[in-house]
Order: sequence, then C-alpha cells, then structure tokens
Amino acid sequence: MLRIAVPNKGSLSEAASAMLREAGYSQRRESRELILDDPDNSAQFVFLRPRDIALYVGSGTLDCGITGRDLLLDSRAPADEVLPLGFARSTFRFAGRPGTASSVADLAGRRIATSYSGLLGEHLAAHGVEADVVHLDGAVETAVALGIADVIADVVETGSTMRAAGLEVFGDPVMRSEAVLVRRTGAPPSPAVDVLVRRLQGVLVARQYVMVDYDCPRTLVERACAITPGLESPTVSPLADPDWVAVRAMVEARATNQVMDDLYDLGARAILATSIHAARL
Repeated sequence: MLRIAVPNKGSLSEAASAMLREAGYSQRRESRELILDDPDNSAQFVFLRPRDIALYVGSGTLDCGITGRDLLLDSRAPADEVLPLGFARSTFRFAGRPGTASSVADLAGRRIATSYSGLLGEHLAAHGVEADVVHLDGAVETAVALGIADVIADVVETGSTMRAAGLEVFGDPVMRSEAVLVRRTGAPPSPAVDVLVRRLQGVLVARQYVMVDYDCPRTLVERACAITPGLESPTVSPLADPDWVAVRAMVEARATNQVMDDLYDLGARAILATSIHAARL
C-alpha cells in the first residue's frame, strides 16, 4: 500500500486534497481525520503538519508527500522534489523597516528573525555573511517592532502582512516556492508512485488546457491547424459535406478566447471549447 503524507492545515492543505481528489483518490471529509485508507487505489493518506512531511518521507516512514519547496529545503531531510504542483506559490524574502538594508551583504552582524533557520543559514553561508539568526515559530513580521530582530526573512505571497507591519522587502528573493511532491532520496523505483505522478501530471495538464472543436473548410485546414497545433497534432475528421472537416485540438486555457476569435476570422464555424477533467500524455 502506498503511504502518502498530506498537509493537515494551512494554505497547502485544501489545495493538496483538491488535487488528489481530481487525480481519483479519496480524501478526508472531516479535518479531525488523521489517517485515511483508500483501498480502491491501494493507498493510505496520513495528514501531518506541512513542516514535518519532508522529515517523515526522508526517514522512509512514508513513501511520498506533498509539502512546500521552502519547507523541504529548510528541513534538510534526505528527500527530493519529484514534481512541482503549481499551487501555493510564494517567495522567500528579506524585509525590514525602510532604509534598513538593500541587499544580503548589508545583513552582516544584524539580527534576522525567521521560521526557516535552515534555509536562511544556507543562504547566508553561500554569500559569506555572518549574522545572528533568531528562530521563531510564527508571527515573524512582529519581530522588528518588538525589538528582537533588525530584519526578518519570511515567505511572502502578497506582501500585505509585511506592509501592515511597516516593513518593506529588499534584495533578491532567496528562493521561489510552490507545493511539490517529495520522495526519499535514493528510494527504489515504485510503480505505485509512478501512477501517482502520472495522475497528478494529468491534473496539471487538465487545468492548463481546454479541448477546442470546430468545423473548418477543407481548403483552410492547414492554416487552421497552425492556430491549433495541439500537443502532437490536431485530429481532423471528415464531415458529411466533403468540403468541410471537423478539427479537435488541445489549447492552452489562457489563450482560449483569442484562439476562438482567430479561428472564426479564418472561416471556421461551430467552435466549441470544453474543459478537460483528466489527461495522460
């Protein structure tokens, strides 16, 4: 049975469970459930603190898990990123009162508060900067106002929380993060993990593309296919009218309306766009 760690709360939790549902796996209905068996898929889901997931996976206790790239690297656990999942995107940045610093080089000898001391320590060492790292478990943005740090290093999504605390980000991002599927470093090949990866990849594709169908004059097929090349090649089928054909192709969702406009201007008709619920490429 494949044992998979899933975030039990926070910004990763709901999106991770939603993606697993779309991939065909059962997910808990109540937040109090800590372990959920999915016998139809020979899987078991264990709901853990996002920060602990890389540690459990790295120890081999669980086969794989979903956590943030920032949490994976901060944990220093022997686990590797297998697949980026495209949600919970954020950046890890420095912030302080306006004028405090402009780059990592300005942080030498300063006090830096963070919940990611492992990640921050590696970044400072890579830049040859020695500073006093103050580890906090939460509410890092208040550290400057309370006088226990000169600057902070924290995950930034919109920056509104930092601005409300009178802080501004500075310097280049330490890293860019998103939700990722992780697995123990050096773990042997697993057909069950391969199936999970393919299913999650199918969800990612389904979210990024739509299926476009349209009727096209046979004389314009080549030009129409240039607008909708698809992933491999569009499907072209004959219609009852020998002068027309039906065309089907996958199109990036963000470009759907422009593609439909271009096809209509070319001479295509009966243009339809439908959602894709799952895919295997």
